[in-house]
Amino acid sequence: MRDDRHHVFWASTVNSQSQRRSLVNRRSADVAIVGAGFTGLWSAYYLKTLAPHLEIAVIEAERVGHGASGRNGGWVVGNLAGLERHIGGLPMTHRAACCRLVADNVDDIGRTLAREGIEADFHKGGAIYAAARYPDQVAIQQDYLAHLHELGHDEANCYWLDADQLAGKARFRNGYGGIHHRQVATINPLKLVTGLADTVERLGVTIYERSPATSIAKGEVSTYEGGIEASNIVCATEGYAQDFHDFRRHVIPVQSLVIATEPLSASTWEEIGMQERPAFADASRLINYGHRSADDRLVFGARGTYRFGARPKTDHAISDTDIAMRRDLLTDLFPALEDVRITHGWGGSLGLSRNFRPHAIVDRRTGIATAGGYAGEGVAASHLFGRTLADLILERDTDIVRMPWAFADASHAQLLKRWEPEPLRWLAAQTITYSYAGEEALMQRQRHTPLLKPALMKTNDFFASLIE
Repeated sequence: MRDDRHHVFWASTVNSQSQRRSLVNRRSADVAIVGAGFTGLWSAYYLKTLAPHLEIAVIEAERVGHGASGRNGGWVVGNLAGLERHIGGLPMTHRAACCRLVADNVDDIGRTLAREGIEADFHKGGAIYAAARYPDQVAIQQDYLAHLHELGHDEANCYWLDADQLAGKARFRNGYGGIHHRQVATINPLKLVTGLADTVERLGVTIYERSPATSIAKGEVSTYEGGIEASNIVCATEGYAQDFHDFRRHVIPVQSLVIATEPLSASTWEEIGMQERPAFADASRLINYGHRSADDRLVFGARGTYRFGARPKTDHAISDTDIAMRRDLLTDLFPALEDVRITHGWGGSLGLSRNFRPHAIVDRRTGIATAGGYAGEGVAASHLFGRTLADLILERDTDIVRMPWAFADASHAQLLKRWEPEPLRWLAAQTITYSYAGEEALMQRQRHTPLLKPALMKTNDFFASLIE
C-alpha cells in the first residue's frame, strides 16, 4: 500500500505498516493465492482454519489492500449484485434460502471480526435506499422493494419507510420515502484488510508483497524474481487482472470514486440525522452511496467510469473536478453540508464480469480457482465467496457449495462470457452513461415530457437489465 494519506481517508486511519518481503526465489505450497485483498485473504483464512496443515502462500503485486479492498466505500451488503441472474428461475423456497444466506453473511462477518479481534469499525446500522431528490424516485424505489421481495428477501429485513419514518433515520433535502434494508453494515475497509492479513499470518499463512504475478498456469504461479509451485492456485485479482491474458477478457475494471468530509459537528449531525449511522443511497441509475464514519465524517461515492482499454486505476488520487461533482451531489442530498470541507478524494477499480453476476469457480482439471465479478458489492461478497472457494477446494459437502454461484469441475473460460473488443466496450459505456444522465436531468427538473421521459426510461430499463 502506497503512503496515500492525503487522498485515501482510510489510509489516514491505519498506522504505517512494515513492508513484507518479496518473493525472490522459487518455493512450493499446497495453495498459492494471487492477490492480498478481501477475496484472497478470506480464502486463505477459511482454508487455513478448516485445514491447518495446508501450506498457503499469498503473493501481492503492491501492498496488502492496495486494490479495491482498501479503497471502497465501506458498505457490507446483505445481497449480491446480479443475484437475480443466478436465482431468478428457481422456486421461491430456493430463492428465499439463497437470500437468507447472503443476508446472514453480514452477521457472519461481524462475528468473525469479533472472534479474531479485528477492529475494523464494523457497525450494523442498515441501509436506506431513499427517494430523496425528486418525486419520480418514489416509484423507482417501490419497484426495487418489490423486486427484493420477489427475489426472496425477507419482508422483515426489507421494508418501506414513509416520509416521516425516513426523516427519523436521515433528513434529506427532499425525503419522500425509501427502503430500509436491515442486513447492511459499514466498516473501515483498510482496517479490515490489514487486520485480516495479520490474522492469516498469525495462523501460518505467508504473504509476499511487491511480487506481481506474471503468469498463472497449471501447478505454478510465476513472478519476475521467483514463483510458487502449488497444486491449487486461486486468482483473486477481481478488477486488477490486466496482466493475465485470459482472465482480463472475462472480468474488466470499472472505476468508483469516493470523497470524505471533515468530521461534522454535533449540530450538523442533529440537522441531518443518521444517529443510527445507516448507509444510504438514492434511486439514481448513476449510483451513489454513503455512510457516517466512526469518527463522524460522511464518506460518499458516486458515478463510476470505464477507462478505454479496460485499464484499472492503479493510482489513488482523483481530480478536483471529480471531487467537486461528488460534493455537489452530496450537498444536493444534504444542504446542511454546503460549507463543509472535503478532506479526501480517491478511487479504485471494481470487477465486472460479462455475465453481470458474481462467481466462485474451481477448475479441478487445472487446479485453478477464481472468484469475483462483484460489481461494486464485494466487501460482503468476498467473504462469502472466500468461504465458497475454501469449501470447493477442500471438497466439503456444505450448503454453500450447492449455491448457484458456486462451480466445480469447470473453468472460468467455459462459464464466463468474454467481453466485446474495443472500441465497442467504451462506446457502450459512454452511451449508457449519457442516457442515464439525460433521464436523471429530466426527472430532477420535473419537466413534463410525455414522450421523451418514457422513451428514456424504457431505454434505460433495457440497459439496466443488461448491467445489473
